[in-house]
Amino acid sequence: MAIKKSDLYSSLWASCDALRGGMDASQYKDYVLFMLFIKYVSDKYADSDDFAPAVVIPKGASFKDMIELKGKSDIGDKINTQIIQPLIDANSKLARSDFPDFNDPNKLGEGKEMVERLGNLIAIFQKPELDFSQNRADHDDILGDAYEFLMRHFAQDSGKSKGQFYTPSEVSRILAKVLGVGPDNTSAKTTAYDPTCGSGSLLLKVAAEAGKQITLEGQEKDVTTAGLARMNMILHDFPTANVLSGNTLTAPKFKDGEQLRTYDYVVANPPFSDKEWSTGLTLGDSGQGDPYQRFGWGVPPPKQGDYAYLMHIIRSMNSTGKAACILPHGVLFRGNAEAVIREKLVTSGILKGIIGLPANLFYGTGIPACVLVLDKQNANARKGVMMIDASKGFIKDGNKNKLREQDIHKIVDAFDKLEDLAGYARMVPLDEIASDKNAYNLNLPRYIDSTEAEDIQDLQAHMTGGIPNRDLDALAAYWKVMPGLRNLLFKPLREGYAQLHQPMTEVKAAVLAHPEFVAFNTQATSSFAAWQMRNLPAMQGIQQGDKPKALVAQLAEDLLATFKPVPLVDAYDVYQHLMDYWAAVMQDDVYLLVQDGWASARTLREVVQVKNKDNKLVWPEAHDFVINKRRYKSDLIPRALLIARYYAAEQAALDAKQAELDAVSAQLAELEEENSAEDMTFAGFEKINDKEVKSRIKEIGNDADAADELAVLKAWFKLSDEEATLKKTVKTLDAALEQKAFDRYATLTEADIKQLVVHDKWLATLNASLSAELDRVSQTLTRRIRELAERYATPLPALADEVEALSAKVGEHLKRMGVVWN
Repeated sequence: MAIKKSDLYSSLWASCDALRGGMDASQYKDYVLFMLFIKYVSDKYADSDDFAPAVVIPKGASFKDMIELKGKSDIGDKINTQIIQPLIDANSKLARSDFPDFNDPNKLGEGKEMVERLGNLIAIFQKPELDFSQNRADHDDILGDAYEFLMRHFAQDSGKSKGQFYTPSEVSRILAKVLGVGPDNTSAKTTAYDPTCGSGSLLLKVAAEAGKQITLEGQEKDVTTAGLARMNMILHDFPTANVLSGNTLTAPKFKDGEQLRTYDYVVANPPFSDKEWSTGLTLGDSGQGDPYQRFGWGVPPPKQGDYAYLMHIIRSMNSTGKAACILPHGVLFRGNAEAVIREKLVTSGILKGIIGLPANLFYGTGIPACVLVLDKQNANARKGVMMIDASKGFIKDGNKNKLREQDIHKIVDAFDKLEDLAGYARMVPLDEIASDKNAYNLNLPRYIDSTEAEDIQDLQAHMTGGIPNRDLDALAAYWKVMPGLRNLLFKPLREGYAQLHQPMTEVKAAVLAHPEFVAFNTQATSSFAAWQMRNLPAMQGIQQGDKPKALVAQLAEDLLATFKPVPLVDAYDVYQHLMDYWAAVMQDDVYLLVQDGWASARTLREVVQVKNKDNKLVWPEAHDFVINKRRYKSDLIPRALLIARYYAAEQAALDAKQAELDAVSAQLAELEEENSAEDMTFAGFEKINDKEVKSRIKEIGNDADAADELAVLKAWFKLSDEEATLKKTVKTLDAALEQKAFDRYATLTEADIKQLVVHDKWLATLNASLSAELDRVSQTLTRRIRELAERYATPLPALADEVEALSAKVGEHLKRMGVVWN
């Protein structure tokens, strides 16, 4: 049975991390990713019958040959000379600078330490689950996800100055999606380019959106990172992608003749505010010294290279080309030379949109960034710029911020539909940008007010009581859905003010019982039921070879569309529940099903101990069953689900006995505690147990003076006996239930498995998430009503009277004590 993807990736990372020792993550990643690369190309191409395989694996230079080197004293040198060098000689796209030195004692240790470390590193990639021979290469495979997982973790551990090789995949996806790349508008002739490609993730996301083989080209200044990108392209089955090393601004490598090559799509995440961008360039005041005519709008400041990269991108777009570039927010408002360039950018019509992102998303910097979306098609006719302030849509993820699935979807939806959403998105006319007030300053707060509305205190209400109608009117979204509820909860007090009809403690019950709230609830649950019925065939019809990511896309898009018309519920929040559950549980389930089929649920996986980095045996994960001292786990159907469906009566009987046992144990503990103080029954006992209690009872014999002590001892004995009997009963019932449940897996029919997995596990969890969203609606409303009611419950005069009464009371007390208080 296949291992879960999440377990595989986490164990892969844990193993790699344990072997790293004192090496910096930014260096160690090169060794790990080479291992992933050599394992993949060996599985994929070592026995290839293709006339011209994408990667040639010379005889003796495969991963299997590397395994043979384990334990040899010269393993590092042999990897360099017998594995890496033959690969380079046989493949023109690979260079020695692409790969780390496996014989470097400064990084890998000397002698035995190097031999052991490299042997253990090879062993990690010998896992039978890491078989890439059947890699589907459709952006939905174990390899691509494993690579993404490792890259993200290495970027997290590489420190501020060394994590720039990786653009978070969530941001990469936004760029690819807002470009409008898709299967319908791409072909084998479609071209995409990244002038600062890092490890190549942006280009690969464009290719993923295209859904087919397109031409990918990229340039990267850092030689090692360029090698990483070349490996990455091969790992993702784009062996024809062309990644070259060098400085894009001073020595661009992709040219047609002496002019820059132009592309259909350009994506980039250049180094923010590059202070050395002009080194090696002689441009002159108006940029006339540039042989590629990139700086006709003006020369950027010497210490701010953002617009230099942007103008290179614009020059690299063909006549209908589209581009998306990540830049720091400063490009939107900085003055002087950049202000001049910005005005030219806006008036050209090429700037299609600006997306403001949250701060602290990137591994190289904590500053907030924005995405500039460019489009030369119909640029002359463009009348405005689509602006989106998405700075508040994120979740904390360790010491970084991370875009959620709902944040990505909301950005792309607003951009594609050119929606005006208060506090979030606007199509801003060029006239407004060019006005005297704005003067081509593109800072998003000038155009989108995303500040939270101030909760204004009403002085009149504080003076004379009552809840301001203004505050109740602000809850208009609720009253629109439940118009009768406002009249039920509030009654007029005086002009402009209202008061609660009933005590605050009864408000929530009144909301939940109101027919209009019940109708709203029914609408939402009916919408979910309809979604469930539409998508049940897809969930129950999962077959081996299906594409899990296509399935979740279908489910999620339909769920989002289903809840968009439902009032008061944020459809993106509902969508996020599904995507969170997919990431945490459902994805692993579906990948197991498409690999091994529904019948795989009948086989339980044995959990075995492994050695941790301290060489101690540990259990790597929780288990469901212990049978004959061996531990087992069901990846698809947890023990509790199977028992709930088939052995509820047995579980109830076990729970009842356990409750009895807990009660008796509590009585026993209470008896011991009450009688353990000095001069009490158990005071002199070294240990309270059967032997000690029997011995003391025998000592007492028929001593009438010790009758009370004897009664306590006999009560303890009775409870202890009862506890032992119950423990035995509980153990017997538990073992019987455990064996029954364990045996039941083998007899499950396919219909049983689908009921347990689809209905009892997936849909039950999603139903609970929806219930939580509906609860939030009532809680948010009642919380605000309580807040307003409590705020204005006691008018200022009443508070003054209360203070005066209390002061008088304190004065009287002090007077009686002989203290005069003025």
